[in-house]
Amino acid sequence: METRPLILDCDPGQDDAISLMMALSPHSGLDVRAITVVAGNTSLNKCQRNARLIAELCAKHGGAKDVPVFAGCETPLHYPLATAEEVHGVEGLDGIEIYDPSLPLQDEHAVDAIIRLCRNLDSVVLVPTGPLTNIATALTRAPDIADKIAEIVLMGGARSEAGNITPSAEFNIYVDPQAAAIVFDAPVKKTVFGLDVTHKALIRDTHVAQIEALDTSMSAILTNMLRSPYAEYDRAKFGTAGTPIHDACTTAYLLRPDSFTFRNVCVNVETDSRITRGHTSVDYWQMTEKTPDTHWAIDVDETAFFDLMIESIASYPKF
Repeated sequence: METRPLILDCDPGQDDAISLMMALSPHSGLDVRAITVVAGNTSLNKCQRNARLIAELCAKHGGAKDVPVFAGCETPLHYPLATAEEVHGVEGLDGIEIYDPSLPLQDEHAVDAIIRLCRNLDSVVLVPTGPLTNIATALTRAPDIADKIAEIVLMGGARSEAGNITPSAEFNIYVDPQAAAIVFDAPVKKTVFGLDVTHKALIRDTHVAQIEALDTSMSAILTNMLRSPYAEYDRAKFGTAGTPIHDACTTAYLLRPDSFTFRNVCVNVETDSRITRGHTSVDYWQMTEKTPDTHWAIDVDETAFFDLMIESIASYPKF
């Protein structure tokens, strides 16, 4: 189980929300110091509200309390913002009652918070599950923080599974490929969960029924989320028997790393091509001179993954 200080950088999004529910659950033991938010699945304003909403619900139902939320970059470094409301809904979080939470948004910019926390803490783990704009901006503005970052655990990219936004690009990398290139080139250990593995972590109707059977407030919230139109999007698009919960793979790794199998690789990002923008070129066979510095997830124990997810939700008490 991860005990180093964590910064969760996200763009909620249902799969981000599930990742947060797991990380902030009563028995997770994770040391979450901050939630930083970036524009991605929807606008920054909606993403930061959704992050505060999920954090507030977790705290209200027995999870971690007083985790500060910071809003960050509202546009990518170079391209106009591309969003995914067609997947996640107009508010970015179909299946949940949307309201303005009382949990405050911090005044400090997310990038400044990342820099401050990295400088003040040792062995920080950054966990980005959206576009990498906040992380890249922090590394560019304060390159000294690289020495304080123990690991970047991110969801993004694709190799053998191809893309989910273009034929060759995964959404998070596509939205801000320049930021992704900065992060993948940074002298920091990286652990990456791309579509190659997230498309093997498919939540099925039997899993949803198990979550519903927990019969708690949090299980009801998650059940509604998993029965929203969001859950049907990928099933219809890719013809799968379940819905990938992409971002939750990062939290599952922090909680139970032996649920995954990895390959040591290096990764380059296509930043400018009109056709292959956001493509992650994964040097799987060490064909280049670049030293492998990335643990690329290639497989998941699906049973262990969903057992862990259900255990996390079950740890929220019944009120």
